[in-house]
Amino acid sequence: MKRVLITGASGYLGGRFADLMEKFPGVERVVGLDVNPPRRKGAKFVFVRKDVREPMTALLKAHQIDTVVHAAWILPPLHNRKFMESVNLEGTRNVLKSASEAGVSRIVHCSSTTAYGFHPDNPPVLTEESPLRGNAEFTYSKNKREAEELCARFRETHPEVGLLVLRPCFVCGPGFENPMSRHLEKKVVLLPRSSAPLQYVHEDDLVEAVRLLLEQEKSGVYNIAADGAISFVEMVRILGNKPLEVPESLMAPLVAVAWTLRIRRLTEFPPAALPMLRYPWIASNQKLKRDTGFQFRFTTREAFEDYARSVRGRARAKT
Repeated sequence: MKRVLITGASGYLGGRFADLMEKFPGVERVVGLDVNPPRRKGAKFVFVRKDVREPMTALLKAHQIDTVVHAAWILPPLHNRKFMESVNLEGTRNVLKSASEAGVSRIVHCSSTTAYGFHPDNPPVLTEESPLRGNAEFTYSKNKREAEELCARFRETHPEVGLLVLRPCFVCGPGFENPMSRHLEKKVVLLPRSSAPLQYVHEDDLVEAVRLLLEQEKSGVYNIAADGAISFVEMVRILGNKPLEVPESLMAPLVAVAWTLRIRRLTEFPPAALPMLRYPWIASNQKLKRDTGFQFRFTTREAFEDYARSVRGRARAKT
């Protein structure tokens, strides 16, 4: 691995992967692709402003790219579902097609444990062999499942390409900033009365796990999720805020109104996201540990507590 292209290089995970590749032994050049310029700079880093849906075969060939890390993805729920699905799915399809045409030897696709879906009949622990049932109503989860279906077909038709699919759970740490973090940071946090514990992986552990997988030239699918889980009520209280648990019969219509009227002070999630809070989707990390010898530095709770410390630090800095 000498020349790497990262899609979504200006995002949370894409930026961390760019940092990793800058330091990776043997890597000579890191090309970052995004529609927004990154904050980072590096001696090996080259930024290219480009939509992930645009053809990139010529770009890959021009930079002699041998490895593509696909991290470009729309995470926050959008009212424009068509646009969200276009970027997520057409972008993935384009990356796979362009990489194949350019003769790329390795692809890393950033999926998510949300691809398993949030269902009341989920097993206590989801393994890499568990069926992908990403909820059809929730675009993010649905698209993660569909993108993995594209990857599975690509693997069958292009066995010569080393395809590594990463399935991290929610990533947490000082850089955690998305609709979930903003919801938890509200002084009064709206929650369904019945909710399932959530699983996190610390951002540093995620990067280290990816480093090890690449170093050992692994392919296939790997869950990346820390040990343990934490309840939503615990998360809210660790942040010093107040949980407001609402019966399901009221929660769904309340969220629907807030979503339709764009009342962000209540929630940034559509009602289709409620199963994510209500039903368990805990992923096993045993394959990662067994195949690579990886050991997590942070449990789920410790990852969240590290994020909470950063929130308190930001609050003190403002006073």
